[in-house]
Amino acid sequence: MESHLHYPTEKPVIDVAAIAAAVNPERLANDLATVAKMGGRSDGGVARLALDDNDTRARLWLIEQASALGARASVDAIGNVFLDVPGSDPALEPVVTGSHLDSQPTGGKYDGALGVLAGLEALRALKQAGFTPRRPLSLVSWTNEEGARFSPGTSGSAVFCGVRSLDETRLVEDNDGVSLGRALDTCLAELDAAGVPRRPLATPMHAFLELHIEQGPILERQGVSAGVVEGIQGVSWYEVTVSGSANHAGTTPRAMRRDALEGACALATALREAARDSEDRVRFTIGTFAVSPGSVNTIPDQVTFTIDLRHPEAATLKALEAEFNELAQQTWAGCKATLTSLSRVEPVAFPATLTVLLDDTAHELGITAPRLVSGAFHDSIHLANHCPTAMLFVPCRDGLSHHPDEHTELDDAVAGTQLLAASLASLTR
Repeated sequence: MESHLHYPTEKPVIDVAAIAAAVNPERLANDLATVAKMGGRSDGGVARLALDDNDTRARLWLIEQASALGARASVDAIGNVFLDVPGSDPALEPVVTGSHLDSQPTGGKYDGALGVLAGLEALRALKQAGFTPRRPLSLVSWTNEEGARFSPGTSGSAVFCGVRSLDETRLVEDNDGVSLGRALDTCLAELDAAGVPRRPLATPMHAFLELHIEQGPILERQGVSAGVVEGIQGVSWYEVTVSGSANHAGTTPRAMRRDALEGACALATALREAARDSEDRVRFTIGTFAVSPGSVNTIPDQVTFTIDLRHPEAATLKALEAEFNELAQQTWAGCKATLTSLSRVEPVAFPATLTVLLDDTAHELGITAPRLVSGAFHDSIHLANHCPTAMLFVPCRDGLSHHPDEHTELDDAVAGTQLLAASLASLTR
């Protein structure tokens, strides 16, 4: 991807200070408050699920902002909304920023939405500062990043990048049996009625930058306003089934038991120990644990649990997967185990051309922005295979996200937006 980003030796002068000064804190705060009302909960959180009425309202609101920017709004077949600002050379591929507007059922105001609204404010600031981009600039809101209503998430970016097919994605159903395709058609009909034109899928991009809350504690603990993301760690999801033999809890001696719960606990402990590392970079989580037949006086005959395994390096992830498979082949408390892969996503390393550009821009603005790796998925994990991609993080209080108390200080959101705006300017030169 790095080979796509070549800059002339004589760099055009970009007044990053003027661009940063044009970022309007009050305007950004008002946008955050406005969008938070669309699906706002009584506890201060947000329930704006993908393609529900509130999500559609948020899309329409975003589209309304296009005219003041001199931008053209459009939507593609999976519902991704774009605001396109022309450049002085329209033949060039655009520089794109954005994130998502959908939330968790008990989500907060910043996850996803801040990335879209910071992108909107960055484009406003560039216009206000009198900056004329050579390359076109675009803002995007991706469909169904969260996957809370339609699983798996990142539907919009995955379909856009050709990772998943549109037809298969449309068949996914929510808990009420409503297909994504049906909800999407309802949303698109409203956008059609508003006169929003359609655009093709998988249009080329020069680069993509995504701003997001960290969803972790590192930046807040360091007391900084932003971070440059080096990449997104890979993940393997597994389902483990331990099979034993049911029998009476009061009459069966321990030596004669094949207790699936005892075996599962021993295996789970061994797996956890295998994932322990001195650098604390491995992320190992058992998220579900089901015991059958679930009777107080019956020895369990089957236990099923899931594993979420993550690491930023592909080689380490592969080695752990091999070790997990070896452990699963052993006998545990007389029980047999099976390890079934549910899904796997390779780690993504963002190109140095972009991360160095973000480093340099942060330095020029006087913003301390350390490097870090994303532990969570984002749309950027798919965009990284479509065009040169990078991310910026801003801190969130106590590292909390997917929760009504999710919060990012306005000063940090503004600093992140200033860094985003100045970086977009550099990329469009």
